Amino acid sequence: MENLIALLIAAPLLGAVVLLCGGRRLDKTGHWIGTLLAAVSFGIGVVLFADMLGRSADDRTLTQNLYTWIPVEGFQADMAFQLDQLSMTFVLLISGVGTLIHVYSIGYMEHDERRRRFFGYLNLFVAAMLLLVLADNYLLLYFGWEGVGLASYLLIGFWQHKPSAATAAKKAFLVNRVGDMGLSIAIMLMFTTFGTFAFTPLFGAVGETSEGTLTAIGLMLLLAACGKSAQVPLQSWLGDAMEGPTPVSALIHAATMVTAGVYLIVRSAAIFNAAPDAQLVVTVVGAVTLLFGAIVGCAKDDIKKALAGSTMSQIGYMILAAGLGPIGYVFAIMHLVTHGFFKAGLFLGAGSVMHGMNDEVDMRRYGGLRKYMPVTFVTFGLGYLAIIGFPGLSGFFSKDMIIEAAFAKGGTEGWILGGVTLLGAGITAFYMTRVMLLTFFGDKRWQPDADGHEPHPHESPKSMTIPMVILAFGSVFAGAFFEIGERFLKWLEPVTGYSHGNPPVSAMTVTAATMVMLLVGVGIAWAMYGKRPVPVVAPRGSFLTRAARRDLYQDDFNHVVLVRGGEHLTRSLVYLDHSVVDGVVNGTAASVGGLSGRLRKLQNGYARSYAVSMFGGTAILIAATLLMRAV
Repeated sequence: MENLIALLIAAPLLGAVVLLCGGRRLDKTGHWIGTLLAAVSFGIGVVLFADMLGRSADDRTLTQNLYTWIPVEGFQADMAFQLDQLSMTFVLLISGVGTLIHVYSIGYMEHDERRRRFFGYLNLFVAAMLLLVLADNYLLLYFGWEGVGLASYLLIGFWQHKPSAATAAKKAFLVNRVGDMGLSIAIMLMFTTFGTFAFTPLFGAVGETSEGTLTAIGLMLLLAACGKSAQVPLQSWLGDAMEGPTPVSALIHAATMVTAGVYLIVRSAAIFNAAPDAQLVVTVVGAVTLLFGAIVGCAKDDIKKALAGSTMSQIGYMILAAGLGPIGYVFAIMHLVTHGFFKAGLFLGAGSVMHGMNDEVDMRRYGGLRKYMPVTFVTFGLGYLAIIGFPGLSGFFSKDMIIEAAFAKGGTEGWILGGVTLLGAGITAFYMTRVMLLTFFGDKRWQPDADGHEPHPHESPKSMTIPMVILAFGSVFAGAFFEIGERFLKWLEPVTGYSHGNPPVSAMTVTAATMVMLLVGVGIAWAMYGKRPVPVVAPRGSFLTRAARRDLYQDDFNHVVLVRGGEHLTRSLVYLDHSVVDGVVNGTAASVGGLSGRLRKLQNGYARSYAVSMFGGTAILIAATLLMRAV
């Protein structure tokens, strides 16, 4: 069975090569080829998953070594894959949700002239993401990591005729390069410390390494995770990335790319377990981002950007859980999977709304759409209930587990983290209820566009609604399926480990507190947007509202500190180079040149001048000799 692992990556990679190199002759069939090969990858994943279930828990790791990638004395990296319970979870999520998004894109991109190329980029992204999670060493993981960055750049800037899309793609690429530097430095430290890139021998030698070195490696891995998963301080690219087509938002910002950072931390559990300071920083970053994204999502009128803030916040939950160590690894991945269902469904639902509203994204120009788009309303509504943690739905189980794990950390740290997760649950209920009310309830508020065309909302074609229905099914039932009999915990525990911790409060108390926060959030949103008429033009709002609309001034901060700071630093270095470095060199040259010019005047070619100089020299020598004798 291990010989099938490479085919998981080969199928979508083949699709990318064929679609991007096949030319216009494939324009009419390219979308079907891309979708079929993504489905083939998912089918192979299902076969491998069935085989894995037939094995004992300790015998579920499969490896496939294709060849030695870099054969150098003392420096060797293999093109090898490792399929265990953790990577299998990601394989099914990436290929399964990826296939549904391919199907959705058939209808959504129907009239785009470059649809073949779009599906080629989708296939490339899926192949790179699968390589990332299947690699059995950090160097090969880095190769997939960079492939994901390239594919995301191409997809975010797909509509490159729009300056905003081109700028957003460049911004995402540059911000991710900062995180990628962290991963490259971590890999260098690993090789110099352990002499290998491979997971198994590297993790086995962790106990023989100093805590300081492991902390440095952990912090660099965290920096990489912040870039890919849009965590503070490298979160600024996520909102702008909504300029890409909506299927891209669902693929990148729901189930795949933004979860790569969570995978990296959980896969590196052995390193973080031995570096408690690095773990603490991980939880702090997750807690800050959790609230940051939630606050930003509360003030966005662009439906996709509101969901982007939500993604940032939900990934913050996962990063926080991963930072809790064995208490939270399993629940971080469990929430990652359930989030893949309901957030992908929410993004596809947003795309369906845009499809029926002439690409309008301002929720203040929606209203009452449940009457015109019943399937979209129901599927989006189920995703909404799942993400706010409505009892019985997927988010209820996975998010509750993270909140309980935060309290189980114990001590002051546990109370602080638990309080942050509870507050985040309340804010999530507020901003998602706001999205539902502005979009599907109230009176219609749409108006004619600049050309005088008024939207005529309608339901999307089946190629778009069927994936939404399937994702809604997962949003409802996946959490309960994972929780009953502790299926998911038992599935991942052999890879990630698990510890119950020391919860200061009971699970029932945590659930009750979460429900209270949920009701408070929904109630405030209903009072503000359900009982009152919604103005088409957003009011000025409070200082916090204005700050949230500007992403809490993250771009302003980056511009002042990084852009302007970089400009000033560059100018200072140029001045230093010209005035000091070049000044010393040029000054020395000028001095030598000036002295040479003056000495040159003595060589004028006149015999009398030379005779005078010889006479003068002789007189000086005689005077010096007499003076020395007298002394």
